[in-house]
Amino acid sequence: MHIHILGICGTFMGGIAAIAQAAGHRVTGCDANVYPPMSMQLLAQGIELFEGYGADQLALKPDLWVIGNVVSRGNSLMEAILDQGDHYVSGPQWLADTILADKRVLAVAGTHGKTTTSSMLAWILEDAGLAPGFLIGGIPQNFGVSARLGNKKHFVIEADEYDTAFFDKRSKMVHYRPKVAILNNIEFDHADIFADLASIETQFHNFIRTIASSGQLIVNGADPAIERVLDRGCWTPVERFGVKEGWSASKVAKGCFDVLYQGMFVGQLCWELLGEHNRQNALAAIAAARVAGVDPARAVQSLAHFKSVRRRMELRGTAAGVAVWDDFAHHPSAIAATLAGLRDHVGRARILAVLEPRSNTMKAGVMKDRVPASLEHADRVFCYSANLGWDATATLAPLGERARCEADLERLVGAISAEAQPGDQVLIMSNGGFGGIHDRLLAELSKRAAEA
Repeated sequence: MHIHILGICGTFMGGIAAIAQAAGHRVTGCDANVYPPMSMQLLAQGIELFEGYGADQLALKPDLWVIGNVVSRGNSLMEAILDQGDHYVSGPQWLADTILADKRVLAVAGTHGKTTTSSMLAWILEDAGLAPGFLIGGIPQNFGVSARLGNKKHFVIEADEYDTAFFDKRSKMVHYRPKVAILNNIEFDHADIFADLASIETQFHNFIRTIASSGQLIVNGADPAIERVLDRGCWTPVERFGVKEGWSASKVAKGCFDVLYQGMFVGQLCWELLGEHNRQNALAAIAAARVAGVDPARAVQSLAHFKSVRRRMELRGTAAGVAVWDDFAHHPSAIAATLAGLRDHVGRARILAVLEPRSNTMKAGVMKDRVPASLEHADRVFCYSANLGWDATATLAPLGERARCEADLERLVGAISAEAQPGDQVLIMSNGGFGGIHDRLLAELSKRAAEA
């Protein structure tokens, strides 16, 4: 079958393209911005790409159009598809019907930690010889790709609560019908499509309604929103993590913690990942892997070799004695957790936090009042304030002279470089490319060192 994917260069749709190609389909696709690294990954797989959404792509005459949620009414190609009466489907629906129907799906849902937990779970299964397929919203460094078909029955998927397509406003996750599902946490996010936390909880309730009574739920036992969702109806056995009566972690040394199940020792994990949030992610992955047949002690050993995910506390380089870290954090809770993890790792070294409020929720200022408190572990704060619907300088005023806002990226890089001292840790947080700030800052710091 020939499928043509609209919005192919996004992480999710690009992953679908790779899986479809591996499954034997002819795959082509288009996007508004066809550029590396996704374009190079797709071209290397023999997938032909088209720049833009021209209606002339109708001449390709694919058997099926697969539509990404970046596409909306008014898109020239989509309008032509509708006018012609061609068959089209969303990415999640295509995946569910074509790939997942004969798989044992393990889904990871929640506001935070989906990508890292999915990557941990996929790696545990891989290390146990189960060769899982997966589709993850990032690139696990153990695999080097964000998606693969796999050659056996298990499939790990990051189950997003964002809507499916312009013609299907259900959350993506309701399509996947998993046997095993992790619920990491539930907070308000995606203010562009959800009115409040209650509406998000409804989507998670709908997700739970799709899970068979023969399946398994692995949930954060310390999250009140999850408990509210479960109280609305649950037909599946539940295991909890983050609580003593379920799966818990006991830190024993820097970088090491004991994994416990119902108070009984399972194993000790020593690794390079930072933060309490990653310890909780590990517990969830170990619990889910057990349902797939992996002994928890073996799972602990596997995670000792887990290399994390690109853009999740990734050390991008060191210049002039200054370490530059990259992290995807863009929600106040994630910002706070990431900074707490780095503080625990570096002790009393200075942390320079650099924030780009880029998500739709953050741009709108829905959570702006929570931002100052989320930055408490930072010694200095730099905020990129371009294109915001709120006054970043006023919002960060409680931080006093610790905070500086700049709407010009070049001036921002200059300010960070001027402030940074040998031994400092610069933590850059954004869910986008941030104008290549990481390399620009490292280059500026190297130039300063050479001139010294």
